[in-house]
Amino acid sequence: MTSAPAVLVPDHLTYRQKTYLLRDHIPFIVDGKQIYLPFLAVYLQERGDGENTTVTGMLPSAQLLLLYYIYHGCGELMTSSAVEALSFTATSISRASRQLEDFGLVSTKKRGIQKIIYSDKEPRELFETANRYMVNPVKRTIYVPKNEISNKLLMSRYSALSEYSMMNPPALKYFAAASITEWGKSSSEKLQHSDDQCAVEFWRYDPKKLADGECVDRLSLALLLREDRDERIEEAVEEMLTEVWREIDGKRN
Repeated sequence: MTSAPAVLVPDHLTYRQKTYLLRDHIPFIVDGKQIYLPFLAVYLQERGDGENTTVTGMLPSAQLLLLYYIYHGCGELMTSSAVEALSFTATSISRASRQLEDFGLVSTKKRGIQKIIYSDKEPRELFETANRYMVNPVKRTIYVPKNEISNKLLMSRYSALSEYSMMNPPALKYFAAASITEWGKSSSEKLQHSDDQCAVEFWRYDPKKLADGECVDRLSLALLLREDRDERIEEAVEEMLTEVWREIDGKRN
């Protein structure tokens, strides 16, 4: 009889399966790809870089920059283009890129006066590697009367997921906002009347920066829903992410 801890040894792990295992500190080994042994403080990834299992949350600006980089197919990205697209200051782009580099997710170099972010990882690989550092984009949720919802708000959570997959739309509508101050007097912290209210999520970064349409972007949505263990939600998220990687790969080819 031995007291050695059990280790899961699957042939392959999906994004969500890996998320759950890391979150619950369940040891696993994917041959030739990853080793996660929390009882030995070991987390080895595809490139063989050892990391301590203590996870530091990613800055909202760094997460926004990383997702923007992934959507653009990885490779090389001039920080000047990200500054313009994401409305970053020189200080915020420097701090964000430095944290991504400290996490070992990207490297940086100079080309003349331009700073370049680059990685040899594929978009999907980078997203899955960064998953343990990235945070839920939603900071707080309030409930607002339906007649106070602007059509400028993006759909979020299950409302957005139903647009990106075959899942049916929820009875309670969800929206995302970069600020919730305008509903200070009319909002409630708990749902009171599902027929008269909508959920408004206060995001850590402006959801419109990555959105392309009427819903929040799909990678942020996957991060938002990664704690949801409903099998229908898991399947819908996998369906959505499969389409994301197909589209990104199509742009790169």
